[in-house]
Amino acid sequence: MGFIWSLIIGGIIGWLAGVITGRDVPGGIFGNIIAGFVGAWLGTLILGSWGPDIGGFNIIPAIIGSIILVLIVSFIMGKSRKKRES
Repeated sequence: MGFIWSLIIGGIIGWLAGVITGRDVPGGIFGNIIAGFVGAWLGTLILGSWGPDIGGFNIIPAIIGSIILVLIVSFIMGKSRKKRES
């Protein structure tokens, strides 16, 4: 049950990062889950483990890391789209 809870929280964190940035995460719900997990890892790596812990995620660093990840991915995807159109 803990793994399912982590998937749900990771998906919510990824979705929230997409909503805050105003950009869609490629891959739908699976992309949100991956963005939540990788963003949580990135945020914890940069900011450390602080703030409330839910489902194994430190929420504030996880959201900030996911926002950074979504911005990076959307920047890269935007560059590749422009390159294909040229």
